[in-house]
Amino acid sequence: MSHRTAPAATEDRRRSTGESHQDLHSLVDPAGKELGIPAARHPEQAELEAAVFLGACKIGGVAQDPLGIVRVRPEPDLLGIRLLDEPYVIRYWAEMLLPRSTADGSSDPCTRVSGVAGLRWRRERGGICLYRPGTPARILLTGFNCRWWERVTDLLRADCPLLQDCPDWTADERAAHAAAGAFPVNPAPVFSPLLRRIRATAGPGEVNATDAWSCMGGFRLEATDGPPCPELIRLLGSGPTGLGWEVDRTTCTCLCDHVRGGCSIDFRDPATGCFVYYTNGKWGRAGDERHRRTMADANRGAFTR
Repeated sequence: MSHRTAPAATEDRRRSTGESHQDLHSLVDPAGKELGIPAARHPEQAELEAAVFLGACKIGGVAQDPLGIVRVRPEPDLLGIRLLDEPYVIRYWAEMLLPRSTADGSSDPCTRVSGVAGLRWRRERGGICLYRPGTPARILLTGFNCRWWERVTDLLRADCPLLQDCPDWTADERAAHAAAGAFPVNPAPVFSPLLRRIRATAGPGEVNATDAWSCMGGFRLEATDGPPCPELIRLLGSGPTGLGWEVDRTTCTCLCDHVRGGCSIDFRDPATGCFVYYTNGKWGRAGDERHRRTMADANRGAFTR
C-alpha cells in the first residue's frame, strides 16, 4: 500500500475519533480498504457508553473538543476516552457521572439516584477506569493527572456519600437501571456508536458543544457549532466508518453564504427505526478573552467545595 493510499484509508475514522494516522496505521488492510470503527461487543458496554454520553454532554462549550473529549479509542470490549487536560473538565465528569443516593422519597426509581446507576471507578495504569460491577463494561479515561479525579471525588464524598464505596449495585441503583430500561426508546444503540464517533460532531470553530436528550419518541442531537452538513451526513451515514443513519429531511444553509441561520437534519436509524433530530446552531463562538477568563475561573474552583 502506498504512502498516498494509507492516510486515505484512515481519514474518516481520524475525523470521527481524533486518533492519529500513526495510531491506526497498523490496523489498515494491506489493500488500502477504509478503516471502520468497531461497535461495542456487549450490550452492557453499549449501555454504559450511552449513559456516560448522556450524563456528560451537558458540559457545554469548553474548547474545540465536544464534551471535553480530545480523542476516543474504540475497541470492542473497551472505549478509551482522552479528556481535555483541564481541572474543570475532570470535575464536571466526576460530578455528573458518579452515582449518589438522592433520598428524596420519590416513587420514581429514576429520581432516587443521581449520576449513572451502577457506575464505579478504579485507578489503573494509564488512567481512571469506569465500570459496572458484574458486567464486562469498561471505559478508560486518560489525558489528565489521575490525582485530580481522586481530589474531586474526595470533595464530592464530603458533601454527599458516593455509592463508589458499595462494591456492588445498591437496590436503588438496580431499580433505577431497570426503570430506565423500560423506556420505549433505548438510547444505547444510538449513543454508544455516536460516542465512539464524537469528534464527527465538532465543527472547525474554536468552541464546540454537543448535547442530546429524548424528544418526540426519538432523540434530539444539538451542536452549537457543528461541521458542514454534507460532512456530518458522510461521517454518520452508510460509509465504512458511519452509523448507517439515513437522512429523512434536511434544512441546510451551509452552501448559502448569503443566508444566515442554523441547519437541521432528521436522521433515521434503520436498525432501530429511531429518529435523531439534529440541529446545528452555528453560534460562531470564539475562544476569546471572555471565554478564557470563564474557563480560568472554572479551573480555579475545580478543587473547592
